[in-house]
Amino acid sequence: MNHRISVIGGGAITDEQRALAVAVGRELGARGHTVVCGGRGGTMEAVCRGAHAEGGETIGILPGDRREAANDFVDTAIATGLGHARNALVVLNGNAVIALAGGVGTLTELGFAGIYDRPVVGLETHDVSDLSLEIPLETVETPEAAVDAVERALE
Repeated sequence: MNHRISVIGGGAITDEQRALAVAVGRELGARGHTVVCGGRGGTMEAVCRGAHAEGGETIGILPGDRREAANDFVDTAIATGLGHARNALVVLNGNAVIALAGGVGTLTELGFAGIYDRPVVGLETHDVSDLSLEIPLETVETPEAAVDAVERALE
């Protein structure tokens, strides 16, 4: 079964983080899943680029009021005008979440995943294990393992 998978991570990333996000997007696209993300640069552009390369569908939920602000690999751009508050919509529009490296915006999305009871798979992301949060986080080592884990969680 194909799902919408929210991929969260930083807007400013390293080359290694970019390669990892592209690989996650490729894996999701190859397996027929739709990528949901924040629609801008960094992790968001990289995951969309990877999904697009495999013929996958991408949805970008933008902080601003212009759909044209989406990266070139977003198929469906949704302008919200909500700024960072749009992070809740990124999580709500996926059946599960793959969390990559990021900053405080990624942390808010992890929080929303806990609030909205979305399974979360972490791949080189924040360690929230000592925060006593109700976030169902599974940590994995590879893009393939991340997609395997979200698929298992959604069975």
